[in-house]
Amino acid sequence: MVFEEMMSATANVNLEDVLHDGRPLFVVYKNGRVHRFVGTDVVPPSVDSVTGVESKDVIIDSETGVYVRMYKPQNVEKVGVLVYLHGGGFCVESASSPMYQNYLNNLSFKANVIVVSVNYRIAPEYPLPIGYEDSWAAFKWVFETNHGEPWLRDHADLSRVYMAGDSAGANIVHNLAKRVNQQGDAAYPLKGIILVHPYFWGKERIGSEEKRVEPIGFNSLMDKVWIVACPNSSGLDDSRLNPRMDHELGELGVDKILVTVAELDTLRDRGYYFKDLLLKSGWKGDVRVIETFGENHVFHLFNPDSPKAVDLMNQMVEFLNS
Repeated sequence: MVFEEMMSATANVNLEDVLHDGRPLFVVYKNGRVHRFVGTDVVPPSVDSVTGVESKDVIIDSETGVYVRMYKPQNVEKVGVLVYLHGGGFCVESASSPMYQNYLNNLSFKANVIVVSVNYRIAPEYPLPIGYEDSWAAFKWVFETNHGEPWLRDHADLSRVYMAGDSAGANIVHNLAKRVNQQGDAAYPLKGIILVHPYFWGKERIGSEEKRVEPIGFNSLMDKVWIVACPNSSGLDDSRLNPRMDHELGELGVDKILVTVAELDTLRDRGYYFKDLLLKSGWKGDVRVIETFGENHVFHLFNPDSPKAVDLMNQMVEFLNS
């Protein structure tokens, strides 16, 4: 129901003036103006009153303004690090979002990890691959020697670095994991990745995608988001979006992967398909898919205290501490 409600709230848009209709996320007008309907609220870093987790913002590139929001649990010595990439179709949301602030406070607390949430620049103002490059720069920054960031210098166990992301953020995580292998595992030892409801797609519909009842046209939205986010790509079968077209899929620089899907999510079958492709690619590692029944895309962010959202987080925590 969340996405249907979001769509109804954007019903008054005059489509004659619109170049790209990405509702319920955004519209791009013919005059170049971008109107985002969601993901624009921000909150400052803080000390969470419930978990005691402290957060702060750190600029990693003064020229671009790219920053990370870091989360540190109380009273830690050396703990693992989770580099997190937020979702939003590459076009909305930020690391300062109240939704992600709440979610990552809890994840940092329960998993007992330092979280580095990347505020990559978003499309259409900053089309891909800019978001990929910003995220890669942040990932490399974590591993810098002689680190000037005290939380990483004093408290990070860099032998336990993970990446995770939801939706478009999961797509970024997947593409960064390929680079890890290209750079050499020793340079950036990545222990594992979590792909939450990953945004993989393609021209050809698979599984139940054609049969699903989509009141807001989610299939069409998935098409539009990529075209707006990456206008200079080869299209919906770009290997960064469609793993079936990726001839280097077997070279992912990570040994274990957790993929999560939701039963009612249009992207559900893509998560299972990714696992099948990965196992056929010659990749030598462990990949597991877990499914939440009766729920839709990123339900855990909209309703984080629900029993199924709590269960999903617990499974992620178990993965991060395994």
